[in-house]
Amino acid sequence: MPEVTALTEDERDCYQEITNVAMGQAADRLARLLGVYVVLPIPNVNIIERSEFKMTIKSLEDAPSVSAVCQGFIGAGVAGEALLIFNDASFKDISQLLKYSQTQTQEEELEMLMDVANVLNGACIQGIGKQLDINFSQSHPVILGRHRPINELLDEKHATWQRTMAIEINYTIEDHNINCDLLLLFTEESVHHMNRLISFLLED
Repeated sequence: MPEVTALTEDERDCYQEITNVAMGQAADRLARLLGVYVVLPIPNVNIIERSEFKMTIKSLEDAPSVSAVCQGFIGAGVAGEALLIFNDASFKDISQLLKYSQTQTQEEELEMLMDVANVLNGACIQGIGKQLDINFSQSHPVILGRHRPINELLDEKHATWQRTMAIEINYTIEDHNINCDLLLLFTEESVHHMNRLISFLLED
């Protein structure tokens, strides 16, 4: 199978459109959970090498420390993982919106992290799957790291892939200091299969 080194402009636009729908559904669920307005950006879609991985997370690179949750998904020949990275400065505002106490225990902070990850990861993954007619199975979310510099945290993420399609979505909350990045990483084999699936959409 030939390497996937780049996407055509039409393929990139199609993936952006599919992701826009999915992230809108995820943002709606987050807005209902927190009672806020979620600002949606245009998602970034790129084929990247493992060495370029850190460069994809522009919005959080200046954050002193971050926390991250990782969750795998698979279905119908497509596999990947969702990586949700929080700017730690967001925790105070999220805890207020979720009506947690000001002096959070580690368990409460972990529960809050998992709650938001489940909403964003699940809705986004299933939203993409629905449009491609794929029923994704999701693994349990796993804490990748907490309160760490982002470079240090990503250094410890021992990726097995050499090249991946990365879809980056940066969520911010209007009038609140809440900022998180959702990265959807698809294996190279999955991209071949997904490109065939979206070719039917591009023919319409």
